[in-house]
Amino acid sequence: MHMDPAMPQLMGVLLLLLFTGMLLKVLKQPHVIAYLIAGIFIGPFGIELITDTEAITRFGAMGVVLLLFFVGMETDPKKLASNWRLAIIGTLVQIALSILFVYLLAFWFDWSIQRTILIGFVISLSSTAVVIKLLQDTGIIHTRAGQSALSIVLAQDLAIVPMLILLGLLGENSLEPIHLIKQGVGSFVIVLLLMYVFKKPKLELPFSRWFKHDHELQLFAALVICFGLAFITAWFELSTALGAFIAGIIIGVAKETQWVQHALEPFKVLFLALFFVSVGMLLNIDFLLTNLVETLALVIAVILTNTFINALILKFAKFNWKDSLYTGVLLSQVGEFSFVLAAVGFQSSIINEYGYQLALCVISVSLLVSPAWIAFGRSVIGWNEKD
Repeated sequence: MHMDPAMPQLMGVLLLLLFTGMLLKVLKQPHVIAYLIAGIFIGPFGIELITDTEAITRFGAMGVVLLLFFVGMETDPKKLASNWRLAIIGTLVQIALSILFVYLLAFWFDWSIQRTILIGFVISLSSTAVVIKLLQDTGIIHTRAGQSALSIVLAQDLAIVPMLILLGLLGENSLEPIHLIKQGVGSFVIVLLLMYVFKKPKLELPFSRWFKHDHELQLFAALVICFGLAFITAWFELSTALGAFIAGIIIGVAKETQWVQHALEPFKVLFLALFFVSVGMLLNIDFLLTNLVETLALVIAVILTNTFINALILKFAKFNWKDSLYTGVLLSQVGEFSFVLAAVGFQSSIINEYGYQLALCVISVSLLVSPAWIAFGRSVIGWNEKD
């Protein structure tokens, strides 16, 4: 019997993840940094321990799905519903101001309106995975700032649908009507389902009497709902993570399955680590070093812009300055869904190869420095959960 040649590589990746995770835990640093550095080190632009990035990316996408599933279970539907105005209006204003900021730069760089809109979209999205992981690790997910940040990143996940539609219309490869119809119908169904769940103080799962006293069946039922709704939203060409989040809310409201979160925690940790490793693998070190000054200048500009745009939005929503600034810091990085937007822009010839690689570098570096920026911002602002 011959050993699969990919197995030593996989074992090496897992060993490296465990070692770096333990080291960063001892040093009291966010695990996100360790995973990103590990991805850069072992990826095709590092020592080339792993060259098949697609497999790791698929596992990583599973981590995002499980993360949003867990967040859904921890989310109070009433609190989330109470923030809908802030989430929707704040997200729309964030996108508009980001495009305006890029439009001012477009005069200097002579960018087309298509490229201006694309880059505005890319920098307007914050990282759902990073924000939620840090909210959970610091224990502030249930604070006012934490709930506001959560509401906004979830609204941004929904916003990617019209963004993709518009980019398809602006690019050389126009979208087919069937895609527009599916996404429109899917968005409508999701809104109806959320409204139904928010109005129910407690849900009883179908056939719950069958597994009321059987934890294994409860676990299987929870996973069926999680991946079932993720599959449905994917079929409608929406975010799979969005479907998982809604599934998490349903499981959280259904009291029969409260213990499921503890049973699935190890799987979430592993797959989420693989997601950040896959992000690190995308970073082309040679391109980054060649264009280091431009990349760092753009990262600093994006982080500061996102911080103060979001802070001003929350201040106008009658938050105090400390909560506003700290939430702005939490939302300052560029999100993982921006990789999708950049790829679509490249495929549609809105940006060239250089622009695509630069976008990947800016997104990756912003994710890498995000935990340090958030910790620095919290210290400078003097924010704490009792404010």
